[in-house]
Amino acid sequence: MKKQPQRTCIGCNEKKDKKDLIRIVKNKENEITIDRTGKKDGRGAYICDDEKCLEKLIKSKRLEKTFEISIPQEIYESLRGAILDK
Repeated sequence: MKKQPQRTCIGCNEKKDKKDLIRIVKNKENEITIDRTGKKDGRGAYICDDEKCLEKLIKSKRLEKTFEISIPQEIYESLRGAILDK
């Protein structure tokens, strides 16, 4: 049986299977997008499919620190929408 790749959630800092997390990508043009496929080009960060992890991420500004740019509020709102629409 093939081993599942593990990634760390930047909200709760727990290691989980890659397929269970939402990938957030920053491309070369510094655009932030949500990548459900896991195949988009760019620097990726992962977050659990859980609203509590998203709140921790927003409060600690961890996404901004990871990507080293300021994150517009619309990105957080689209993440919230992606998590609530599971």
